Amino acid sequence: MAAARRSANDSTQMELFQVAVECYAGYRGEQTPRRFRLHERTFDIDAVVDQWLAPDHRYFKVRTTSGELCILRHDVLADRWELFRRDLQRPID
Repeated sequence: MAAARRSANDSTQMELFQVAVECYAGYRGEQTPRRFRLHERTFDIDAVVDQWLAPDHRYFKVRTTSGELCILRHDVLADRWELFRRDLQRPID
């Protein structure tokens, strides 16, 4: 299920893993991630540290309850969530 990809035009290592994400839909209908599952492990999100938009994606920098910092990417057109992570001190899988 989780497939790693490397960007050909990125000089640093980039990994994207497809993840299942549970969200909270606010009063405007925008989805905010609350937890995600990678393989068989579930990560609860303690805080959304930052978020930003790109033409086809929404990005969320999150801190899990166990302290990992991760970037979740929502592919708006495909309605698919991916875990993007870079230079983590502690591996999460």
